Amino acid sequence: MTRRRTPEELRSHRWFGASDMRGSAHHSRAAQMGYSRADYEGKPVIAIINTWSDINQCHAHFRQRAEEVRRGILQAGGFPLEMPAIALAEVFQKPTTMMYRNLLAMETEELLRSYPVDGAVLMGGCDKTTPALLMGAISMNLPAIFMPAGPMLRGDWRGQFLGSGSDVWKYWAEKRAGNLTDEQWHAIEDGIARSPGHCMTMGTASTMTSAAEALGFTLPGAVSIPAADSRHARMAADTGRRIVDMVWEDLKPRDFVTAAAVDNAITTVLALGGSTNAVVHMVAIARRAGVPLSIDRFDALARRTPLVANIRPAGKYLMEDFYYAGGLRALLAEINDLLDLDAKTVNGRTLRDNIAGAEIFNRDVILPRDKALVAQDSLAVLRGNLAPDGAVIKPAAAEPHLWRHTGPAVVFADYNDLAARIDDPDLAVTKDSVLVLQSAGPKGAPGMPEWGQLPIPKKILAQGVRDMVRISDARMSGTAYGACVLHVAPESFVGGPLALVRDGDLIELDIPARKLNLNVSDAELARRRAEWKRPPPRYERGFGALYQQHITQADQGCDFDFLEGTAPTPEPEIH
Repeated sequence: MTRRRTPEELRSHRWFGASDMRGSAHHSRAAQMGYSRADYEGKPVIAIINTWSDINQCHAHFRQRAEEVRRGILQAGGFPLEMPAIALAEVFQKPTTMMYRNLLAMETEELLRSYPVDGAVLMGGCDKTTPALLMGAISMNLPAIFMPAGPMLRGDWRGQFLGSGSDVWKYWAEKRAGNLTDEQWHAIEDGIARSPGHCMTMGTASTMTSAAEALGFTLPGAVSIPAADSRHARMAADTGRRIVDMVWEDLKPRDFVTAAAVDNAITTVLALGGSTNAVVHMVAIARRAGVPLSIDRFDALARRTPLVANIRPAGKYLMEDFYYAGGLRALLAEINDLLDLDAKTVNGRTLRDNIAGAEIFNRDVILPRDKALVAQDSLAVLRGNLAPDGAVIKPAAAEPHLWRHTGPAVVFADYNDLAARIDDPDLAVTKDSVLVLQSAGPKGAPGMPEWGQLPIPKKILAQGVRDMVRISDARMSGTAYGACVLHVAPESFVGGPLALVRDGDLIELDIPARKLNLNVSDAELARRRAEWKRPPPRYERGFGALYQQHITQADQGCDFDFLEGTAPTPEPEIH
C-alpha cells in the first residue's frame, strides 16, 4: 500500500507551517486574499497552471474549466490557487509559437519552484503548450497532472466536414488554381473553426495531448473528449480531485515518465499518424526526464507500428469521430501488444488497467491492423550528406511516386524570397523540381516555424500537380501533408549542408532506403563551404538573444542547453 505523506511533509508547510515573522507574513497575505487558516493549513496547495488568454481561442473554455478543476480540488480536500501562464496561440504568435515553447516551460518550472505549491494541474492543448507544460513540470518534479483542452467540433461548409489546417491547405491550393471564388473561401473561413478547443485533425495539438496520455500524464480517456462536450467539464473536476491524492502519495512525473513510457508515447503517435512536430517535442520531454531519446528511435518504432487511426490529414475522419469511435483508450487497446502495459500513470494504475475493457465502436475510424492505412513507416528519419544529423518525413502524407525521386533544386534563400518568387511565371521550375527553403530552422527563421509545406508554384498547380518534393530546416503543421522533408539538421543558418545547395543541384530522396543526398562532389561542397559566411544574429536583446545563444538543433529537441537533463531545481530559501 502506498504510504501517504503527513501534512508536515507537504512542501507548502515551509511557507504556512512556520510561526515566525515570515510565516506571519504568509498568513496575513492569505487573509488579505479572503482565506482563513482553516482553508489551507494542513492541505495540499495545488497550482492550476492556466494558459487561458483572449488571443488563444483553443483555450477559450479554460476560464470555466479552471473553476471545474478548482471544484474537484476542494472536494478532495486541497487548496487551489490559479496561476496564469503565457498562452502560446498558434496562428497568431509570430514568428512561431515554437520560439516560446521553452519560455513557457521555464515559466512553469519557476512558478512551481518559487511559490508554496505541492502539486499542479497543467491546463494546455494548443500545440506547444502541451510539451512546454510537461517539460517544466518534469524538471520541477512535483506531483503534476495534465488537463487537455480537447479538440474543437468538426468544421462545416456546404454539408462537408472541414478539418483544421488540412482543409485550409487543400482548398487554398484550389483557390490559387482558380477553382474557388473569394465568397466560397470566406465561407470556409467562417465554418472551419466553430467552437472552443484545439485543432480537430491529427495535428500537433491532438498528437501531443495523445502522447501525454500515453506517457501517463492524464486520466484515462481524457484527451479524446471534445472541448464543448459536458464530459470534458466532468473530466476537469476529476483531474482536480486526482491531483490531491497524487500529492499525498508523492507521485511525481519522473516516477512514470520512463523509457518505456516514452516508447509508448512514440508508438501512439505513429499509430495515430501524428505530427512530425512530435519528434522535436518528445526528444525534449524525454531528456528532461533523463531518458536519452534520439530521433532514430522514432524510425525504429515506425518500422513495426501500423497507422490505424483514419484521421486527417492521413485519413478521412476528425477527432470528434475518433471520440465517438472509442477514443484513445480504444486505439491503445488495438495496438496493446506494441506497448509496455506495465507502465505507471497519474491515476496510480498501469496502462493495462487504464485500457481494460476499451471498445471500438466504428471500425472505419479506428481500423483493424490488417486494414491499416499503412502497415508501417508512418514516419521516417532520413540521413545523408544533405542531413548528416537527420531529417524527417511522413511517407503516408506524400504521393507514393515521390518516395524515390531525384530532381533539380529550386532554392529560396528565406521565406521572403519564397513568397516573392514562388508564383513568378518565369520561375525555372517543373513538376520534377525539388523546392528547397533555407534559413527556416531554429536559429535561422528564428524559431523553426511551420513553413515546411512550401506552396506548389501556381503554374505547376495549373498542370494538375498537387505534390512535389520540398525540403527545409523548418517544421510543418501536423495538419499539413505532402512530400515535405523537414527538420534538416544541422540547419542552414549555422552552416549545415542545406546552406550550400544551389539552383540546379540534383537532390536524391529515397524514403525506403532512408536517404537524402545532394549529388554534388565533396570538392565542390568544400569550395562552397569556404565561401559561406555566417549570418549575423537575428536578435541583439531580450528573450530572442537568450534563445539564439542556447537553442539546440532539431535532432536535439530544440531545448535550451541549460535546461536539458535532470539537474535538480533548487528549492527557494524561505526567509
